[in-house]
Amino acid sequence: MTRQVILVLGATGTIGRRVAEQLRAAGHAVRAASRSGETMFDWARPGTWEPAVRGVSGVFLMAPDGVPIDPAFVSLAVDQGVGQIVLLSSGGIEVMGDERLMAAERTVRDSATGWTILRPSWFDQNFDEGFLRPAVMAGELMLPMGAVRQAFVDAGDIAAVAAAALTRDGHAGHSYEITGPRSLSFGEASEIIGWAVGREITYLGGEEEYIAAQGFSGDAIRAAKAFTALRALGDQPVTEVVSQVTDRPPKPFESYVTEAAARGAWRP
Repeated sequence: MTRQVILVLGATGTIGRRVAEQLRAAGHAVRAASRSGETMFDWARPGTWEPAVRGVSGVFLMAPDGVPIDPAFVSLAVDQGVGQIVLLSSGGIEVMGDERLMAAERTVRDSATGWTILRPSWFDQNFDEGFLRPAVMAGELMLPMGAVRQAFVDAGDIAAVAAAALTRDGHAGHSYEITGPRSLSFGEASEIIGWAVGREITYLGGEEEYIAAQGFSGDAIRAAKAFTALRALGDQPVTEVVSQVTDRPPKPFESYVTEAAARGAWRP
């Protein structure tokens, strides 16, 4: 392993923050970039791109939900001599019709540099840092996923795969489906969290009740259709990516929950 200067986009977010921390812990120089981070980077302000990417050897590439990866930035990175781009994508994007991430993957694959694509399952941290936390706090989690099981994965494990892909040989040209060690339904996940915090977390997994709770909006109907398509795939199989890439096993969901509860993640 050689010391590198690596640009981490979204460095204040759930994954980017952990990528920056793990790279620094391993002795790499990190340029942490975001709209409010150490280095200014804003997808809506192209003038911030070149200063951020100048002189780096690798880029952890991501954009906030709903924001496209601009091909002009990837071209700029290649022109600046970036040798490796690691894109944070997501699993199941084809069946869910996520055109934004499918386009991002095409852009990275077509770039004239080394690339690795990360396709993680649902983050564990969705429950305590992300969009599911208000529902957990309210004691009622509503998501039209029925009883199908998903292989929830810890954000630290995703970051570890990203850090390895950015700093070690052998990962260029690979697309990694990243999962946790076993699949759980959202109902089972809710029960585990409820046990840890000492109160019931009810799970409602029906499509009609989800749409009704969202006010029968067009966005709710489109989201429900995407979730239905994902649910139709059945239980998500686990992969060995975390173990193979990082040389350690992925964190069990129960361990994540115990740690999150101990630091007061769901404390009122």
